[in-house]
Amino acid sequence: MRIIAGTKKGMNLFGPKSMVSRPITDRVKESLFSVLYKYDLPEGAILADLFSGVGSMGLESLSRGAKFVTFVDRDWNIVKILKQNIEKAGFVEQSHVLKTSAFNVELEIAPEGEKCDLVFVDPPYVKSKKNEYGSPLAKLLISLGDKITSEGVVVVRTSDDVEIEDNYGQLQVVERRKWGTMNICFLRGEES
Repeated sequence: MRIIAGTKKGMNLFGPKSMVSRPITDRVKESLFSVLYKYDLPEGAILADLFSGVGSMGLESLSRGAKFVTFVDRDWNIVKILKQNIEKAGFVEQSHVLKTSAFNVELEIAPEGEKCDLVFVDPPYVKSKKNEYGSPLAKLLISLGDKITSEGVVVVRTSDDVEIEDNYGQLQVVERRKWGTMNICFLRGEES
């Protein structure tokens, strides 16, 4: 696992000794960021990396010019590695780490008085299989409608056998991509 572009290009990230995470491949990461560039992201963005693991997506975003990232993960051992990666990359001042469940819809994911321009939602695959209204994932996505800017983008990663609904409250799917064994959906507010 490494950062593939930007100011920290080539920096290897610390990873867990066990296979508790599902690291995204360099090729898929590059493809995902190519889509985000269409939305002028992540340059200057405030973002949240939910279910962040060791921080691959948030750190990649900071390397590519994001302004600030809130990382959220509930696993204490993973959070320790995440903090090591943030320190190694030199992004301590541009980062905030929350050790809690990203399914907490009351969670503040941006600095006070701000909204996110970009949110990565990458729950464990088993937790994304149920995404119909009333499910924890649906409740989370609905809550994000009020936490992103009017031009904000929410990126949801699931296994390739999971189909995300077309909309969740104010958010609606604007693009769907399938790369390898994963589906990635890009959602925006209805007014975008």
